[in-house]
Amino acid sequence: MNNLTGMAVFARVVEEESFTAAARELALSKSAVSKHVSRLEDRLGARLLNRTTRRLSLTEVGRVFYDRCRRIVEEAAEAEHAVTRLHAEPRGTLKINMPHTFGNLHVTPALPEFMASYPEICIDLDLEDRMVDMVEEGYDMAIRIARLPDSSLIARKLAPFRVVVCASPEYWKSHGRPDLPEDLKQHNCLNYKYLLTGNTWPFHGPGGKQSVRVSGNLWANNGEALRAAALGGLGVYMAPTFIVGEDLCAGRLEAVLGEFTETDRDIYAVYPETRHLSAKVRAFIDFLAGRFGPEPYWDRMG
Repeated sequence: MNNLTGMAVFARVVEEESFTAAARELALSKSAVSKHVSRLEDRLGARLLNRTTRRLSLTEVGRVFYDRCRRIVEEAAEAEHAVTRLHAEPRGTLKINMPHTFGNLHVTPALPEFMASYPEICIDLDLEDRMVDMVEEGYDMAIRIARLPDSSLIARKLAPFRVVVCASPEYWKSHGRPDLPEDLKQHNCLNYKYLLTGNTWPFHGPGGKQSVRVSGNLWANNGEALRAAALGGLGVYMAPTFIVGEDLCAGRLEAVLGEFTETDRDIYAVYPETRHLSAKVRAFIDFLAGRFGPEPYWDRMG
């Protein structure tokens, strides 16, 4: 245990680049920190740090030893945290951000069940479609529907994201059904404002990836508004199945071009990178993953 304490002190000195700063972080005296490092060097028979009056730097041996120390200290902390987590109950305020339509249709209806299971959790929920800075704005987690870019966020897949090209039976009867994606150029297409590709709809069919630039007389920043327009026979909607699954099952909307629609996006729970995932975040993510799963209920209707 003395070795582990010395390793922890040494690692903190390296990370803080100062004996004084490390002592402050560890609530020890500067002399105590210095003794821990000196004893460690004596035990190893090697100098770990080059010390000058102005700065500290690692020796070659110190650099190798620091990498091992950091991992050992982190693993020891994780072991302690694992034991603590077994006894920790999810509690406190859980601040969440998620897309408006998905949250309104599929998450808020599930909150009573979740909160009945975890009465000590309070939910602070923001429904909006903009991409928030989770760390800057203080969110514990978010739900995102995308191909996730590289970032410092940790992601867990909750469900697949599937889209269909659909319209009402009345619209197809009046305008005909497209056989190929490029046939959509002859149709009134309903566009979602936040689609990253704008009015260029992506497809991936037997011949590979392709894009079609469509046009139409309605743009909206809300998927439910576009659904209502499609149900009214206004035009063609490239829709997430989590919005129109029930309509497809009931025959109120009919899908076309099934062999060409994209399937390479997913629905994720994301949270800031942290050594210890809080019990409240873990509980909510586990709950949603269990509720949705690899074949979510909106894709199993009918």
